[in-house]
Amino acid sequence: MDGNNVIEVKDVTMRFNMSKERVDSLKEYIIKLAKHQLKFEEFIALNDVSLSIKRGEVVGIVGLNGSGKSTLLKVISGILRPSSGTAAISGSISPLIELGAGFDYDLTARENVFLNGSVLGFSKETMTEKMDEIIDFAELRDFMDVAIKNFSSGMVARLGFSIATITRPDILIVDEILAVGDFLFQQKCEKRISEMMSGGTTVIIVSHSIEQIERLCSRVIWLEKGNIIMDGPTQEVCDLYKKEAGLRQENQNEG
Repeated sequence: MDGNNVIEVKDVTMRFNMSKERVDSLKEYIIKLAKHQLKFEEFIALNDVSLSIKRGEVVGIVGLNGSGKSTLLKVISGILRPSSGTAAISGSISPLIELGAGFDYDLTARENVFLNGSVLGFSKETMTEKMDEIIDFAELRDFMDVAIKNFSSGMVARLGFSIATITRPDILIVDEILAVGDFLFQQKCEKRISEMMSGGTTVIIVSHSIEQIERLCSRVIWLEKGNIIMDGPTQEVCDLYKKEAGLRQENQNEG
């Protein structure tokens, strides 16, 4: 890996086999699978993708639903192993990819701080020391001993973000998590991300909010159908992406 890079993705392809038939239950799926009655078609989520990200860069990833954004983040995070190609990282990584990932919804918020912390590689002692800071940032002091199955999605997002950013990882990955919750908390999250950026943390953000990408990122990667369409300065990529989106909307309206 190049000394300046913290992420290197080389020739990554990600294939999934998807059932072509509608199956209404897990039992039906297992029976049909055992009898070889299911037909599958191959879906390519990422197609020979290569990119590198330098230490301290803040990179946005844009694209329509199904373009491969979340799959790419999961490959970089080590959650998914690519069908071919390699993804390497240097340093600690904190992925905020799926809302509630690493949480047990039957446990209280306080118990989940320790559970989620252990998933991220933090000791119980570290999480005990950071508990008040996590609670205050998440604004959940009155709810820490409540099972999170009773939380709204916004409350879960606040807790997850507070835990993931408490120790300043080398790499922070944020997938649509900032779209959940109220506007004031989103601003608070953006401020913390900006502070982490100033401290040298590498940040990758996926967001449907182009305005958010334009505010936070210095570089943007545009994905479409698993391919990189464009990789460059934020405004240059976002302007073309918005223009393309506008043309598609016009075509849909005409149709």
